Amino acid sequence: MSMRRQIVWGVDLGGTKTEVVVCEVASDSLQPLIRRRAPTGRERGYRAIIDGIGELVSAVAGELGISPERVGVGTPGVIDPITKQLKNSNTLCLNGERIQDDLAGCLNVPVIVANDANCFALAEARYGAGGGEDCVFGVILGTGVGGGVVLDRKVRFGYQGIAGEWGHNVLDRLGPECYCGKSGCVETILSGPALEERFYQCSGRRASLVAIAELVEQGDRNAIELKEYAQHQFVRAIATVINILDPDRIVLGGGVSNLDWFYEAELFRGSAEIFNNEPRISIVRNQLGDSAGVYGAALLVAERTGE
Repeated sequence: MSMRRQIVWGVDLGGTKTEVVVCEVASDSLQPLIRRRAPTGRERGYRAIIDGIGELVSAVAGELGISPERVGVGTPGVIDPITKQLKNSNTLCLNGERIQDDLAGCLNVPVIVANDANCFALAEARYGAGGGEDCVFGVILGTGVGGGVVLDRKVRFGYQGIAGEWGHNVLDRLGPECYCGKSGCVETILSGPALEERFYQCSGRRASLVAIAELVEQGDRNAIELKEYAQHQFVRAIATVINILDPDRIVLGGGVSNLDWFYEAELFRGSAEIFNNEPRISIVRNQLGDSAGVYGAALLVAERTGE
């Protein structure tokens, strides 16, 4: 489906940094005109986050010489369709706030808010590793674990706004407590901090995932055990998504996705978790890097203004 060339604005509200992008988009191309970042400042509270976004957008508008007519915003958490309040955010000060209304008031333009994993999935499905497939599941494996569903080039938000939130399926009811109130969520097992903590508990050594991956290559027993544990838990966790959604392609993003562990050809060989005799699963790295989320936020505007 063709899409007229548009100038669209996106904001990615992260835990540590906020990014603004202005893009020119068409059916076959996405061209960033300007990108700027600033600290999110969540330690200063909700109002400071809103004001910071306003200041960053205003600075970009001044630099570019144009102002937005509408802004797409990717956030941790989702807008509840009934209450219009943000929920399920690991930036806890955002929960319970009417962030869409408050940002619209601050920016003085209409605002579209979506979960940051949905934004990642949308950008990768259209212009990245999703390859234009009809059904793409975007996975964030980083400080947190999230997911987004894109069907026929459009984000699927869901009746309750939680489509794709596989990170809070429970893998181990006796596992670590999660900020969401449950225990043993995928996020408490496969996030970067969770994997690093498990390595420490098993080895007595503190190490980053990058360093642990190097130890695997050196034959370190504890590092190899962590790799095998992560692979096993990933297969268990993603199998639920595959059995329900059966996506054409799964695109991984976030810092943990940089590990080679999740792309090995034998990963699903003989797995009893997938309801198919010979699992055929396409799991690929992202192509748009850590700006996929902000590009996806901008594409929310393109979705609303017509294709």
